Amino acid sequence: MRKASVERNTKETKIVCNINIDGTGVSKISTGIGFFDHMLEIFSHHSLIDVDLASDGDTHVDFHHTVEDTAYALSEAINKAIGDKKGITRYGFFYITMDESLSRTVIDFSGRPELVWKVDLGLEKIGEMDTELFKEFFKAFTNNTKCNLHVENFYGDNNHHIIESCFKSFARSIRQALTIDERIKNIIPSSKGVL
Repeated sequence: MRKASVERNTKETKIVCNINIDGTGVSKISTGIGFFDHMLEIFSHHSLIDVDLASDGDTHVDFHHTVEDTAYALSEAINKAIGDKKGITRYGFFYITMDESLSRTVIDFSGRPELVWKVDLGLEKIGEMDTELFKEFFKAFTNNTKCNLHVENFYGDNNHHIIESCFKSFARSIRQALTIDERIKNIIPSSKGVL
């Protein structure tokens, strides 16, 4: 099984993250930000990646460091778990509907970081979380995993539904991309021979 553990300690955050990519979507998550915990639990459930994550950040300042550094820890754990990327499908995409909203995520574990974020939210906060931090989460994740990540919401009225559909499509696209293709299980999925 592809497992990894990461500890990230800075003056702003202390984070412990344990994952199992070949899990069943069991999670134990505590960041101190209720709505963010909810989205990470959804990510774990729909990606089937087991996630045990505890983050202690300077939330008395704001939530930015906690959200960004959590993305760094999670992405570093994924990088460690997939190693040289032999056998992974590499690409994943998924559309998710959440009531009146529809979102799509496309991901390529290409070794080149690029985020395209086409999600417009009408609220400044969902729960206690600043909505601008969702882009920061995906930006940090993209930069650290060195993946291409395109997240787009096509339509929706309810901001909770929009973001939840983004996280669900993100989770399912990662699940698809990190699935081992038995035909190439000992091959790096690139014509260059390296990712």
